[in-house]
Amino acid sequence: MRTALLAAAAAVLSALPAAAQAPAVPTLPAEPTLLRDLPAQVSTERLRADIARMVAFGTRHTLSDAKSEKRGIGAARRWVAAEFGAIARDCGGCLTIATPSAVVTAPPRVPTPTEIVDVLAIQRGTSDPNRVVIISGHLDSRVTDVMDFKSDAPGANDDASGVAAVIEAARVLSRHRFGATIVYAALSGEEQGLHGGKILADYARQQGWQVVANLNNDIVGNTEGIGGARDNTHVRVFSEGTKATETPEEANRRRYNGGEVDSPSRQVARYLDGLADRYLANLDVVMVYRTDRFSRGGDQVRMLEAGFPAVRITEAVENYNRQHQDLRTEKGIRFGDTIDGVDFPYLAQVTRLNILGLAALAAAPAPPTGVEISGAVSADTTVKWTPAPDAVAYRVWWRGTTDPTWRYSRLVPPTGETKLAGVNIDDWFFGVSAVGRDGHESPVVFPGVPGRWAHEAPKAP
Repeated sequence: MRTALLAAAAAVLSALPAAAQAPAVPTLPAEPTLLRDLPAQVSTERLRADIARMVAFGTRHTLSDAKSEKRGIGAARRWVAAEFGAIARDCGGCLTIATPSAVVTAPPRVPTPTEIVDVLAIQRGTSDPNRVVIISGHLDSRVTDVMDFKSDAPGANDDASGVAAVIEAARVLSRHRFGATIVYAALSGEEQGLHGGKILADYARQQGWQVVANLNNDIVGNTEGIGGARDNTHVRVFSEGTKATETPEEANRRRYNGGEVDSPSRQVARYLDGLADRYLANLDVVMVYRTDRFSRGGDQVRMLEAGFPAVRITEAVENYNRQHQDLRTEKGIRFGDTIDGVDFPYLAQVTRLNILGLAALAAAPAPPTGVEISGAVSADTTVKWTPAPDAVAYRVWWRGTTDPTWRYSRLVPPTGETKLAGVNIDDWFFGVSAVGRDGHESPVVFPGVPGRWAHEAPKAP
């Protein structure tokens, strides 16, 4: 039955007469030139130097010294701000540095009032600056005892690797201009309760940002698993299936009509998977249909709770001897998150994936709004959306209800409506993406509330 359905859909497309086709769409480039050229601009040497510098602060524990210029979280975050400042000078002031903070008391991991500070570099968009894409990693580190803020905690992979990717993305993308705003974020307080992610989410709300995606990089530089398995050709992207902000009424409608695997965050994961397939050699995205690793979490969770699409990017195989461990050797096994555990060519590949994602999202039109479908008790499906001035065409997508990725598509003019003749609404899932004049394309939007992007920033509580 499944094979017959797929064959029928393909036959419908090929059999439609020319007169029945939609009006012509503009001629678009085969691929955006920018995306083809970006991967070569990533420097493995800069990534190595940045991690070495962060490790040299001894510990970056959230509760560590905030005033020293040589050791602790304060020195580390001031160094990140200085790096962003240097990049800003090189690009003629294209970055604005911001340090949103909060004084947090959250026993047991933050037992006394502690100022937790994020360091942001904001590259303002040229035409749609309120639409924002974010790359983040957390600067703080820890050892076995989460409350030990005195012992050395190098945190080379967890998560200096993520922060190094953030800084390198700023270096590369600050040379280019984009319609939407890109935010490069080094967060603090993750190990003590995801506080940096909460500060970022609150700041985004205060600024009225329309966050299209947060790419949160946490543990992205290791290729040797705890059992000795090696994998330098895959990276995991975790994404929520249904929105953290879904109401009971919305959940009831979604359970009936579908959308369990089609949240905006899940579409961002599919988007990254497609970019890796097209532009990167020897790196494949493994989409994991979970918000995070089992019973574990990262800063993207706070963004999801605020209603913003977000994914977690993490290496394919983890080595738990190098995570949250005191520096020591036992029975010939070395423990601790030291720089020799980072595979820098692999980290460069993951950084390239992030840069491609940020550039593609910031250069494309916003994800479509008003996407709806109709066609019950009909052989055809009608897809509608609200046209936007920056989209010169739209692509209508459909796939089998058990397919993990979009299978079929048709490019259509920006009329706001198209009919898929002979494609039965009962048997497929549908979506729409927006295409700009230069060929950059938005993520797909699933119809109705389950797939709707929050183009208006959620209001603060």
